Amino acid sequence: MAAMTLADDTCPIPTIAPMSGAADMDAAIESARQAVGLPVGARVVAAMSGGVDSTVVAALLAKAGYDVVGVTLQLYDHGAALKKKKGACCAGQDIHDARLAAELIGIPHYVLDYESRFKDAVIDQFADSYLKGQTPVPCIRCNQTVKFRDLLDVARDLGAEAMATGHYVRRAIAGNRSQMRKAVDHSRDQSYFLFATTQAQLDYLRFPLADLEKPQVRGVAAALGLKIAAKPDSQDICFVPSGDYRTLIDRLRPQGREAGEIVHMDGRVLGKHGGITDYTIGQRRGLNVAVGEPLFVTKLDPDNRRVIVGPREALLTASLILEETNWLGDQATIEEAARDGAPVLARVRSTRQPSPARLSMDDDNRISVVFDEGEEGVAPGQACALYDPADPDRVLGGGFIQSTTAVV
Repeated sequence: MAAMTLADDTCPIPTIAPMSGAADMDAAIESARQAVGLPVGARVVAAMSGGVDSTVVAALLAKAGYDVVGVTLQLYDHGAALKKKKGACCAGQDIHDARLAAELIGIPHYVLDYESRFKDAVIDQFADSYLKGQTPVPCIRCNQTVKFRDLLDVARDLGAEAMATGHYVRRAIAGNRSQMRKAVDHSRDQSYFLFATTQAQLDYLRFPLADLEKPQVRGVAAALGLKIAAKPDSQDICFVPSGDYRTLIDRLRPQGREAGEIVHMDGRVLGKHGGITDYTIGQRRGLNVAVGEPLFVTKLDPDNRRVIVGPREALLTASLILEETNWLGDQATIEEAARDGAPVLARVRSTRQPSPARLSMDDDNRISVVFDEGEEGVAPGQACALYDPADPDRVLGGGFIQSTTAVV
């Protein structure tokens, strides 16, 4: 089971839903205006990545009458990105595309050099996690730190009353609090990657694409004459030019290539491996051991350089411990919700449906998620996003998985 999906040899051809007329455009503009919820003329910073989603956000807000300022972050070496393998999406043109789009829209545009911050907060953490035998999710770290912490400070310095992004997620007001909810297009929903958004950040953020599906967004871009209307979505890790993230880890943390043993969970030594960073929990392919039954990576022991393998049923997880938690629920804190044994829907991978579970406090006063039934392939370092069982579109928060307990 791979840690994450990398780009195929070619990018998929995007689907564009043509707009039927001015009424469709007016509806899209009004939807953006409702999502912002500020008086026309208010200053809004649009985070422009150079892709179709964030570009359409900037264009719709400008059409809606807001004072829009576009900001693009330079996060990694775009010169290296131009050398990506043929057919890879997002091949280093992002900043250039954002500049051209801002000029066409008629808004000011700034490029901020965040390479150093991005390396410290995302790239180094990504490499360190693999060295610890974890499975990181770098997009969440990027949203949590560089985008929704540092960039929000810049937006406030620019005098903006809000910052808008192209994420597919909904922000709703309930009483005097902001809620995070899934987008209308569940196939594009990005709430899993945004679970760490704090209440204060959510109060300031806006997500104007919440009511649109991706083909509609491309249709808006085409109707507005934006050249990025058919630009493919990025399908790999933005800071891995080759599409092979292990090459990056080997360069940054060469000690991860130290050889070790592949050991069956019953104690048998089955073979050797060339580096623990080659393996993730749930992986089946590439083990190069044969015992007459399918084997999966069930645990990684970086201290002893051991890869532990076993049958598929050994992947079933009964509970997990969360660290670096965030809470958006009705209780004052996640600790209070855990002491109450609050029911939740727990999502341990972006491609997996949430599973029924409950929050709990373990004997060491750590936040625990206890599954109603065993959950497969849960790995330390991954995120666990929490949703409301009574309102499954509502995000309650979540945390990063520190450790797991197997089903006996």
